Amino acid sequence: MSTLITELVLASHNAGKLKELQALLGEQIKVRSVAEFSALQPVEDGLSFVENALLKARHAARVSGLPALADDSGLAVDALGGAPGIHSARYADGQGDAANNAKLLQALKDVPEGERGAQFVCALALLRHATDPLPIICEGLWRGRILHQPQGRNGFGYDPLFWVSEHDCSSAELSAQEKNRLSHRGRAMALLRQRLGLT
Repeated sequence: MSTLITELVLASHNAGKLKELQALLGEQIKVRSVAEFSALQPVEDGLSFVENALLKARHAARVSGLPALADDSGLAVDALGGAPGIHSARYADGQGDAANNAKLLQALKDVPEGERGAQFVCALALLRHATDPLPIICEGLWRGRILHQPQGRNGFGYDPLFWVSEHDCSSAELSAQEKNRLSHRGRAMALLRQRLGLT
């Protein structure tokens, strides 16, 4: 499949995600944003990360005519029964990262240190075309815990609240290279690179 794909469209308008995924895929495949082709975004009404990734990939392939890669990812907090989960990006009604983080801290304000476990989840879906019956699905998980206040200035989303115990810092204090190596998205992308035969 890798010989067939030299260019693909990423089903995201998020510049940070585009930069991360291009770095993770390497130079063999040129990654373009779906924003180049359409401002419309599909309704993400799936009940799981995988379902939403497929919805976004099919839309991106349809509007661009290119193979499409979609990533649906988010934060699943143990004490909140897996919330915010698939609603991570819109947890605070679309008011952005700072509002999402504030809402999460409020939801966990009475949760003790030992019960603040969480995981970042990433589901990647790659389609050769919009009606591809055999998508490549790769998932990655990254375990950690939720801090009581933000730390660090790198990354985006919930990175300032996600404690990475093996490095004794938050995700937002890691370098981009280190985060790409450790993260849920990095792990899912490593599986995808294997499936595509990229070395």
